[in-house]
Amino acid sequence: MQDVFNKLMDYARSLEVDFADARMERVEKTLISIQDGVLKELKAGIEEGVAIRVLYRGAWGFASSSEISFESLKKALDTAYAAARTLSYHVKKPARIVELPSKTDIVRAVLKRDPRDVPVDVKIKDYLEYEKMLRGKEYVKSTTVYYADIVGTTFYASTEDRYIEQEKIITWMYTWLTGRINDIIASVRDERGAVDGYTIWDKWDKNEIARKVIDRLEKQLKAKTPKGGVYPAVLAPEIVGVFVHEAFGHLAEADLTTSGSAISDKLGKEIASPLVNIVDDPTLPGGFGTFKYDDEGVETRKAVLIEKGIVKELMVDRQYSVLLGIKPTGNARAESFKVPPLIRMRNTVMLPGDYSKEELFEDIDYGYYLVSFRGGQANLDGTFQVGVQEAYEIVNGEIGEPVRNMSISGNTLDTLKEVDAVAKDFELELGRCGKGQLAYVSDGGPHIRVRKIVIGGAR
Repeated sequence: MQDVFNKLMDYARSLEVDFADARMERVEKTLISIQDGVLKELKAGIEEGVAIRVLYRGAWGFASSSEISFESLKKALDTAYAAARTLSYHVKKPARIVELPSKTDIVRAVLKRDPRDVPVDVKIKDYLEYEKMLRGKEYVKSTTVYYADIVGTTFYASTEDRYIEQEKIITWMYTWLTGRINDIIASVRDERGAVDGYTIWDKWDKNEIARKVIDRLEKQLKAKTPKGGVYPAVLAPEIVGVFVHEAFGHLAEADLTTSGSAISDKLGKEIASPLVNIVDDPTLPGGFGTFKYDDEGVETRKAVLIEKGIVKELMVDRQYSVLLGIKPTGNARAESFKVPPLIRMRNTVMLPGDYSKEELFEDIDYGYYLVSFRGGQANLDGTFQVGVQEAYEIVNGEIGEPVRNMSISGNTLDTLKEVDAVAKDFELELGRCGKGQLAYVSDGGPHIRVRKIVIGGAR
């Protein structure tokens, strides 16, 4: 592939473009969907294609091709070049990008068990067995289980004489359970995965996962409704992760920051408790967002978003790196070869502190312990709402009865200022993010305590 790309980049240079790159993907995928004991969907196949970008006189052109021959790629490059030339006559703010030195690198994945070596019927059997375990209680009314594996290689080349090959491996499973007792209906979710192959069942026992999800559902069906209002709370790593990702992380993606996010004028300013440290780190072991190069061929590095409560930097791609004067972070990611990359999170986490988990509960007379989320959303103005699927009262410093149908909401910056204790523990969650394109990401952190947060519930 390198020879074909070298020839293609030579042709691009002959057109006197400012910059051009090509990103080829060859990916093998399996998708399994099971609902209420029935195999609903099975997809398995290979996706292959190339994305080509051209920057000409400050304007971008993009084209893709599912054909890999040099003539097809040349045709796609001509299409991207023609688009860029046309747009260059109308561009008001010419785009500029950070240029990188010539480099060749090949990155191989470390696999314990290659998903491609596991027959599809074995995968189906495994997940049918797991799904059956979820239906062991009378109050369970509906089950849905998804499994996916993605195994492939990305080939990248640019007019900078840069050539990168990088393997990627993801296995992922998602569980959704709905139950009913009398007039009470509840739903719970579970999501997990691996980056070292078909190893989910090596990391977690099927029975233990099923028991955990069923137990969570039963608590939701039998629990009391929380008191609505403003209360202190202890947030477990899963809740911290989704808060860091949804409520703050998107605000710190440079394209959204400059579009008017709540931190658009906050670089270098204190917006959170001095105990808060948030990073987007592509080096964390086992993370869905762990990789050496992004989809612009940029070597990734840790982006320090908040340090001791102060906004330090943003996540950038090549273009925003120049626009904002931030060293490249390697945050450009594309869902597939069919689309150009966007600024996306990788592994976005809050760093641990000095408290023990137990100390976080000690000073709370009455509040809530939030363990697991059901869904969340946030807005550029900093407002957020997160649904909580597992939570408990805190009474006199002790974990009390479970509560259901809870949500938390508020303003991200206000909430970050209320963090008054950060524990030493740390957990990394595995999931997905949508921003026009789907990306597999990780988030997480330690247990933290906030002095006050808005709790949705009965008043």
